Amino acid sequence: MKFQISALSAAAFAAYFAMPDAELAQHLGRRVTATAHPGFPCRVSLADAELGEELLLINHTHLPAASPFHASHAIFIRRGAVQAHPATNEIPAMLRSRTLSLRAFDSAAMLIAADLTAGATLGPALVEMLADPAAAHVDIHFAKQGCFAARARRA
Repeated sequence: MKFQISALSAAAFAAYFAMPDAELAQHLGRRVTATAHPGFPCRVSLADAELGEELLLINHTHLPAASPFHASHAIFIRRGAVQAHPATNEIPAMLRSRTLSLRAFDSAAMLIAADLTAGATLGPALVEMLADPAAAHVDIHFAKQGCFAARARRA
């Protein structure tokens, strides 16, 4: 079984960088500066920001479906980030170094499986979850903070 991890689109966040701070706050966002590396994982580039790099910390609805599991959480987006396009079965370094929570959803956005995994074992864990024919996708979250990291589907 092959899987594909996808990043968020840079275009979806571009306008927020041009907003004054007060307007950005109305969209549940704020500007931050990376003070550690790793520590500020960008959901567009699927890479950690470098020290001193500007990012947005913004609330993002990653599961917008009309479901009890409708969900949003804070995410980081690096200024000028280019959308990552990992190869089939590729695990970005940002994910390999963290403990992850995996949540498999069916086509009605209902949770059908969940597990914790080390980033080093993410590949086999995704293969196992996506082997279930009912699984439409797997949302990958950073287990410690609980925030959305990326989505995986069958390739």
